[in-house]
Amino acid sequence: MDKRLFKSILLIITYAVVLVMVLARLELIGAALGQLLGLFRPLIIGFALAFILNRPCHFFFRLYSRGLGKTKAAGAARPLAVVSSYLALIVVIAAVFSFVVPKLTQSIQTFALNLSGYLTNIQDWVNQLVDYLHLDMEALDLSRLNETLENLFQQTLGMLSSLAPHLLELTTGIVSVVVTGVLALVFSIYMLSGRERLLAQCRRVLRAYVPAKFADPITDVVHLTSDTFTKFITGQLIEACILGGLCSAGMLFIQPDYAPLIGVTIGASAIIPVAGAYIGAIISAVLLLMVSPLKALVFLLFLVVLQQIEGNVIYPKVVGSSIGLPGIWVLAAVTVGGGLLGLEGVLLSVPVASVLYTLLRRDVRKRLTGKRDV
Repeated sequence: MDKRLFKSILLIITYAVVLVMVLARLELIGAALGQLLGLFRPLIIGFALAFILNRPCHFFFRLYSRGLGKTKAAGAARPLAVVSSYLALIVVIAAVFSFVVPKLTQSIQTFALNLSGYLTNIQDWVNQLVDYLHLDMEALDLSRLNETLENLFQQTLGMLSSLAPHLLELTTGIVSVVVTGVLALVFSIYMLSGRERLLAQCRRVLRAYVPAKFADPITDVVHLTSDTFTKFITGQLIEACILGGLCSAGMLFIQPDYAPLIGVTIGASAIIPVAGAYIGAIISAVLLLMVSPLKALVFLLFLVVLQQIEGNVIYPKVVGSSIGLPGIWVLAAVTVGGGLLGLEGVLLSVPVASVLYTLLRRDVRKRLTGKRDV
């Protein structure tokens, strides 16, 4: 038998055996991968934090490089940029906890105090509608719902008060979170401060162990993935902040005491592609419906106009061009990603699909161009 044919058959048999073993031990392999990812959790979190702060760090680096010029202190541009990035992050977090969180807490407390009255209003409205339509049904009684909510509140307080026996376990969890956070912070600082050196090392390793015909495409895909994820994350966060802020400003004329609550709800839901706008609108409309159906209707009309202005005027000016994925593929990516990985899949599916779509479009254009030349 030909040696080349024998090697091919042996390779196919080996692949088949390995595939069968993997499928037979799929749960065990999944658990092992989960433990392995747990060990690398600080590194993964640190990489994510460094990735988020990469653009602010690059902005500060260019700013300090221009200011310092070619002086002896030019080498301090990178450390100063890293420190400035983390200071900016701390300022943003402090501003959120100082201004947004107290207003949000106040709105939630106001809603909780008025919940019983809102349920009574709904009960009266439904009963009046039943009488007006002459429907044969018993009067709606929402007193049990109110009792259920009160019991749930009491159970929550009971769970909080019973945490004392589990103090050791809770303390261990807190220590683990703190250690993970500190290690992730150290990793992120190292990645940001040694960005050029790490990238150069990765390129050298890739060139050393991967043939040139594969190294260049891999480098191109990595750059494309990085740019796509950066545009997506930046765009979604800016859109969420703009939409949440404008919605809070508009709510000052509709229901001022719920302006922070609904603004945060709309802003947070805007981070989720496609479905986020509908989720935030439904939740906010239900909250306002308990106060007044007219205010809920006015809010929905206001939100539709606001989203049109924000999507067609503000977002393109501030964020620039989108990630280049047609709407039908965005919907398909969100559907598939949500079905596979839940919320994480919804958030990651759009940039991943955009990368695959761009690579496919490039390959199709290349193949068509080659056929035309022939």
